[in-house]
Amino acid sequence: MHFSDILVLLIAILHIYILVLEMFLWDKPKGMKAFGLTQEFATASKKLAANQGLYNGFLSAGLFWGLLAKQNGHDIKLFFLSCIIVAGVYGAMTANKKILFIQALPASITILLVLFNL
Repeated sequence: MHFSDILVLLIAILHIYILVLEMFLWDKPKGMKAFGLTQEFATASKKLAANQGLYNGFLSAGLFWGLLAKQNGHDIKLFFLSCIIVAGVYGAMTANKKILFIQALPASITILLVLFNL
């Protein structure tokens, strides 16, 4: 197993955690604290957040698929890491700048390691 695979695994787990926060804890104290929400906003946007969480689950599933695909997984990991980078940059521009450091930066570092088979 390459070091990059460990990072891919950690990013996949992170996106499962984001899925849980967005789909199940959005309007609970832990979710509202994580995203800096008021109860009123969290209640009003709960369905939208669940949809976001589902997408994070798809990103995670894609990374797990890439890890399980062994030799064929290289391109799969690159694709899903690229999706995370795009989502992280967009999220940083439109929602919260810390998304850049939580999602896009780790995915960017990992994509370089995957490209160089490290």
